[in-house]
Amino acid sequence: MISITSAELNYLIFRYLHESGFTHSAFAFGYEAGISKSTIEGNLVPPGALVTFVQKGIQYLELEANLSNDNAEVDEDFQFLQPLDLITKDVHELQKIIKEKKENLQRDKPNEKEKDDLENGQEHEHEPSKEREKEKQQKEKEQEREKIDKDREREKGKEKEKVHEDLTDTKMVVDTTGTKMEMVVDTIDTKMVVDSSGPRHDEDGINGEQEPMEICASSTSLPCEISNSDVTVLEGHASEVFACAWSPAGSLLASGSGDSTARIWSIGEGQSSCSVENGAPNVLVLKHFKGRTNEKSKDVTTLDWNGEGMLLATGSYDGQARIWNRNGELVSTLNKHKGPIFSLKWNKKGDYILSGSVDKTAIVWDVKTSEWKQQFEFHSAPTLDVDWRNNVQFATCSTDTMIYVCKVGENRPIRTFSGHQIWSMKQDTCLHDFRDHAREIYTVRWSPTGPGTNNPNKQLLLASASFDSTVKLWDAEVGRFLHTLNGHRDPVYSVAFSPNGEYLASGSLDKCVHIWSVKEGKIVRRYNGNGGIFEVCWNKEGNKLAACFANNVVCVIDFRM
Repeated sequence: MISITSAELNYLIFRYLHESGFTHSAFAFGYEAGISKSTIEGNLVPPGALVTFVQKGIQYLELEANLSNDNAEVDEDFQFLQPLDLITKDVHELQKIIKEKKENLQRDKPNEKEKDDLENGQEHEHEPSKEREKEKQQKEKEQEREKIDKDREREKGKEKEKVHEDLTDTKMVVDTTGTKMEMVVDTIDTKMVVDSSGPRHDEDGINGEQEPMEICASSTSLPCEISNSDVTVLEGHASEVFACAWSPAGSLLASGSGDSTARIWSIGEGQSSCSVENGAPNVLVLKHFKGRTNEKSKDVTTLDWNGEGMLLATGSYDGQARIWNRNGELVSTLNKHKGPIFSLKWNKKGDYILSGSVDKTAIVWDVKTSEWKQQFEFHSAPTLDVDWRNNVQFATCSTDTMIYVCKVGENRPIRTFSGHQIWSMKQDTCLHDFRDHAREIYTVRWSPTGPGTNNPNKQLLLASASFDSTVKLWDAEVGRFLHTLNGHRDPVYSVAFSPNGEYLASGSLDKCVHIWSVKEGKIVRRYNGNGGIFEVCWNKEGNKLAACFANNVVCVIDFRM
């Protein structure tokens, strides 16, 4: 009887959590289960694989009845199948596979019979005891040879890790193995997890190869390493820190955690290296639950400041959004969602808040009255991200792969897009369909450059971060691939452009924050923390970078070039 391995089952559960919108649960599970080190090819596993697998288990009885008339042969029939076959193929296809393999086996039997007769004849010429002794010696030799080979492989692996960590005289070669990458609409930052598939993409180089890209200066002292004296560690949260956001006014930093609190930290100007602990006068604790907080609904999953930096909105696993002032006082509670909130955004005017939930809906809230103004129920799966296009129009995206552009007051979407590529409001066909990442894309971010921004004379770029441990930069206007940013060893969960668009920060499960030069495509600064990283964000001046970690801390990095 075939069986599924624990690694395969863990991957299916991980994918199920992601596809269902339980992003933070997926992060925690993937971190503990070591999903990033899995050898399973994610592109081969279709959406809804876990549910399909369970349904296939229910169909087992049907398979038992149909595969063979003799129940004694059922186990033998199933030996011809792989677990992935049960997920991806229906009963008739499985029957066809087994029939073909049985026919091939029958054709091979005459040859095997002749071989068995020959071996039996040889056995009569030797004593059984000698033959058994010979087989025993042969088996011992094979085991010894396997042990030597494994020891050699282990030594090679250690040498490779040492070379990677030292980064001494090392150059990274850009990977251009092409796979279908799907992205999002016009002015929307999205956190969609997208299956990637497709042909090889040989755009910037011959046969898919590019010139080596220098990642860090060649030196044993690692000059790009950020000193601890340039890092402020904010301690006090009792669980993972999922989100962080700088106030657009002043030096306030907000963070949201699984401990049922958000915190507002007052970050001083200039260089600092101290650890700010719970109870310090420059920390405000925003408690979301006054009673027991052991329930899963305690997580603060998302937060956003209004344009003036006077009000902070938070979203939680309990389905409630809350508005706080900068003094940490609760202003109002917005209650209508029936599932966890994964995204919420203020519009520029500051009179509306938009929230997206696992309950498949998006809600526009009137900030003045603290009442919901309109609920949009178009998606057939969890709404993972939302963003405003202007003060009354916005877009939503979901695991159903649909994008809806909506307008306050309208009962139907004003535009609908299918699939996650780059779309324009001016046409129905996608502008670009990028193909390069080897695994799922976790997040994409637009650069603060181009027409209509504070940097109008600079090129508009798009950064994509993936489970393949890379970040890729694209010319968003023409869809041209610019750089593959190699340097992380595990999935990259967050990227953020600096306010001037010259640098890109990335945070990964490998516990590292990298700051890249956008123009050169190489690492200019690097910080190694003690936990996986959920989010990175810049302050408005671009001289400080915040990163929230799975080991309950927020780090503020002083950035100078």
